[in-house]
Parts: sequence; C-alpha cells; structure tokens
Amino acid sequence: MAPVVVERLRHSPAVALLGPRQVGKTTLARQVFARTHQAGEINSDAINTSSNETLYLDLDLDADRRKLADPESYLSARENMLVIIDEVHRAPEIFRTLRSLIDDGIRRGRSAGRFLLLGSASIELLNQSSETLAGRIAFLELTPLDVLEIPDDGAERLWIRGGFAKSHLAESDQQSATWRDDFIRTYLHRDIPSFGSSVPAETLRRFWTMLAHVQGGLHNAAALAKSLSVEGKSIARYLDLLVDLLLVRRLPPYSANTRKRLVKSPKIYIRDSGVIHSLLGLRDTEAVLGHPVSGASWEGFVIENILRCAPKFAEGAFYRSSAGAEIDLVLTLSGNEVWAIEIKRGGAPKLERGFYNACEDIAPQRKFVVHGGEERYPMANGVEAIGLAEICREVAALA
Repeated sequence: MAPVVVERLRHSPAVALLGPRQVGKTTLARQVFARTHQAGEINSDAINTSSNETLYLDLDLDADRRKLADPESYLSARENMLVIIDEVHRAPEIFRTLRSLIDDGIRRGRSAGRFLLLGSASIELLNQSSETLAGRIAFLELTPLDVLEIPDDGAERLWIRGGFAKSHLAESDQQSATWRDDFIRTYLHRDIPSFGSSVPAETLRRFWTMLAHVQGGLHNAAALAKSLSVEGKSIARYLDLLVDLLLVRRLPPYSANTRKRLVKSPKIYIRDSGVIHSLLGLRDTEAVLGHPVSGASWEGFVIENILRCAPKFAEGAFYRSSAGAEIDLVLTLSGNEVWAIEIKRGGAPKLERGFYNACEDIAPQRKFVVHGGEERYPMANGVEAIGLAEICREVAALA
C-alpha cells in the first residue's frame, strides 16, 4: 500500500488515507515517511526528499494541536516538506487553510506531494474536504487484513478473529477477544465522542449489538427504534455514524430493469467479523459455529473480502425480489459486466431455485457460489463453485 500512497503523492497535492481506528494508518504513514527519503521515490519537483523534509503531526497529541493554532503561518514555513497530519478530523477547520496553501504552492510550481491526511471517518472527512479541496485531493481507504494478505490456510482464523492485525495475530483466542473488547470499549467511550457525537455510549453499544444479531438483514428502522425505545430518526443518526466510521456497511439493493417488484431497503453488515463475534460474546471458533449468527457472519465476511479486493470502480449490491429471487452479492464491473455471487458456508454448496430465478432476471455474465472449502468446480447452469481466496484473486486481477 505504501507504494500506492507514494504514487498518489507524486500526482496530487494532498492524499487522504481513510480507515477505522487501529487499522494501521499511522504505521503506513511512517512507511511513506521512510520511502520519501529514498532517492527517486517522489519527483524532486513535487517534494523535497532530504532527510529532514517530512513532518509528522498527530492531532491526538495536545502539543501537535497547539502547533496548528495558527495553521497558515506554521505550514507556510514548511512549504518544502511533506506534512503528514494524523487524525485530521480533529481539526476540520484546517481544510480551508490547506486549500489556500495548496493553491499558492501550485502557482509556485509545487503541484504535488504537499499533505498526507489520515482520518478515521469517511463521509465526515469527505464532506469537509469536498467544499475546499475538490480537485486537489486523492482518497484511499485502508481496510483490515483481507484473505489475500494471510497464509492460504488462515481464512477461518481471519473470519473468527477479524482483520485488525492485533486481533488476528494475537497469541491466543482469549487475547484476541480481549483486544476486540477493548477496541469496542475505546470506540464507544473515547473515539466516537471525539467526533462530536452526543449519543450515550451504552445506547450506541446496544444498537451496535442489535446490528450484530441481525447481521445481513434488511434495514428495519422501525423495529430497531422500538427495541431501543427511541425515534426512527435517532436510528438513522446512529446508523449514519457507524457507517461514517467505516464500522458498518450499507449494501444497497441492485437496480435492475426488470418488471419484478424489488426490495428497496439496504442490507446492513458489520464490516469486521471479529467485532460481530465480540459484540455477541463469541470468543472462539466453537462458540461462533454454535451460534445462529454463524451463517450471516460468514456471508458478511465473504462480501467484505470480495469488495476489499475488487477494483475501485466495482460496485457491490444485492438482489431480492418480492417473489423470493435472491442473490447475495451482485458485482458490477467495468463495461457493465455483472457477476452474481451466492455465499454458502459449507464445502458442498447447494443452490436454491431463488438464485437461478434471480440470474434469469438480471442475466449476469458470470455466476459463482463461494463456499467454505478451496476446491473449484463447475455446477449446473453455468455456475462455478469457488473458494473465497480464489474469487478474491479473480476480482483483484481486474484492477
């Protein structure tokens, strides 16, 4: 990922690296810091690469926030540096200053490699920057580990523990579960309030846990509001917050030109499977496999991995008609090529009639069923059975 960030810095004045807490943004930024000091990594017309020409500021630290009390003066004096600003969402007012500094630099020939901005939220950061840095900033998302970044036999462990490195690489399931418990607690009591949220931590934890129980279900704001004894608009606010923090995915329904009556509500998935298991108190493989959420957890895990590995231009959705035709993941690629992907936990998957009916509705170019094994083989009606790592390699090759 570091070479990708460096490449973007060669062509853009600012790069925003987005991802949830503890996903490794700071580690990656330090790798970029090191690479910018290697001759030839970034064009010298874009950024000075001498050993003292990269500045790192962490806005979690009071001392670094004080340095930006007058950001224009402080950053203007460091025009020849690559300035890395971590947790930039803590100082949203800085974006207007960055625009002015970038425009002044462009007029003087500094057209790239000025700022690397790290943020733990997506939409919030995008909204802040869209008004002031449009055309001046490139966005990259850093996600937890995916199945192509681990040993070939590690998919089940990745599913149980999730993709956050400290959880996945813990010495035991107990240590992994403890790390995730702390991760959830820190988000609720420290990180989320830092975004200006006034939602009580206990209320948000109950909401987050409810989403874990209905993983992969259609969004039903009324039912959630009733369970939490709040209004529907509060549910919308809670969900928006978790989506913005890159903790929850809203998978939209597929828009197809058919005469079928289609479901219009999105499906809701907690993005990291390890977080789901911790919210539900499932601390090891046996506990997960014995819980009713097991199948939905696996489904979300597969969807998340495929979308992480897919090219940026790919779009994911699901298909469901009122008559029961359904496809777990519809992947739209370049040239409007469509892949229909069904997900089954077992190693010998059987497809239901609803999948075949849905394929007749949307006529996908390729049809897959992703199963829990590794073998790849043909099934009826042009469907291929395939393992998770293999289909992730297929979509990654399209980039």
